[in-house]
Amino acid sequence: MFSSADKVAGQGVGSAYKELINLLKERLSDKFEIKINDYGRSDLSHYHTIDPQFYLSTFSKKRGRKIGYVHFLPETLEGSIKLPEPAKSIFYKYVINFYKRMDQIVVVNPTFIDKLVAHGLDRKKIKYIPNFVSTENFYEKSAEEKKAFRKKIGVPEDKFIVFGDGQVQERKGIDDFYKLAKGNPDIQFIWAGGFSFGKITDGYDRYKDMIDNAPKNMKFTGIVDRNELVDYYNACDLFLLPSYDELFPMSVLEAFACGAPVLLRDLDLYRAIIYGYYQPARNYSDMNDFINKAAAHRDILKAFKKKSREATEQYSEDNLSKIWYEFYTDQYKIAKRDK
Repeated sequence: MFSSADKVAGQGVGSAYKELINLLKERLSDKFEIKINDYGRSDLSHYHTIDPQFYLSTFSKKRGRKIGYVHFLPETLEGSIKLPEPAKSIFYKYVINFYKRMDQIVVVNPTFIDKLVAHGLDRKKIKYIPNFVSTENFYEKSAEEKKAFRKKIGVPEDKFIVFGDGQVQERKGIDDFYKLAKGNPDIQFIWAGGFSFGKITDGYDRYKDMIDNAPKNMKFTGIVDRNELVDYYNACDLFLLPSYDELFPMSVLEAFACGAPVLLRDLDLYRAIIYGYYQPARNYSDMNDFINKAAAHRDILKAFKKKSREATEQYSEDNLSKIWYEFYTDQYKIAKRDK
């Protein structure tokens, strides 16, 4: 495994990486010998991030069969980070060149396959494997535990809470989330996340001002450790991710695992992977209508809690451990055949 994903807090890539490493160590350690950022000889080298030193290592014969994990494409970085030209063009070309250095590509959303092909990659070398989360870390808590956490963060027991998390950036739809909070002063809105990329975050000054001048019913927690996020998912009445662009957001899987009803912007990529498990919304107006309907008639959320539990079964560790075992075993066979 080659990764620096856990060096930057508050981003989904790091969460997905940690989940996979834990899964392999806990369930498949007797099948594979796993090393992390070790440049010794290996049968398979799985690259989770696109660090320059990792790119250089792909030219070594010690790396065996090279597997690349695609968590983003150049176009998905728009609205996330702000780079001046020509640095932007150079970086975007580097991203695609890194992927082209791989013998096998893994995507977490099938909608990315055509986009990678359009960038010049071989469709036959691309495989879809979904993300997942550990139900040991993300799970439904008791009513008493939920009540205690609400008291801890200063939110009344009967207050309707809309919770979202992710980096504070335009791509995440944070503007709509903020607008919803301003338009619904009787509802508590909480956003867990911050500026993982610091001042190079696109729109940093505007969002910093937004955080500093948030209305009373809008809380920005900053970056929250994953071990603490489980409390927010459990305490909320509704999880909302208004992103304009995602792959397979870990936050949605985490919300599902905690039994939280989920409201999402209606994106093609969601229809491909989790259709039927969430309430779709085309725009701000749809989000606002559903939030107000749910706040007034909370019983309608019971059906969505059931859908979240069903989604968690679909993307369980048991299912994904089998998929990853078969994938790595097949890649090993190909590596030995080619050798």
